[in-house]
Amino acid sequence: MDIRIQSLKFDADQKLIDYIEKKLEKLPRYYDEISKVEVVMSLLPDYENKNVKVKVDIPGNEIVVERHSQKFENALVDCIDVLKDLLVKAKEKRKDI
Repeated sequence: MDIRIQSLKFDADQKLIDYIEKKLEKLPRYYDEISKVEVVMSLLPDYENKNVKVKVDIPGNEIVVERHSQKFENALVDCIDVLKDLLVKAKEKRKDI
């Protein structure tokens, strides 16, 4: 699984990047054929100004989840929670075919 992390309008520190990679490495538990994961972090001009967008490439589909929070870590956890459910559904759908 290829993981790409991009930060827009700021420089992400290594601690944040390591945290993201650690969390994303668990995704293949839910769908074992993930080819690529892209994470884009950006700053927004409002109260919950940390935005995280995660794209997951699986055979025949791309799953995109975007969440906002006061911290990048919280937004990432929210994204991963949604991704877990979507990956399980995609895996079940693949088995039905």
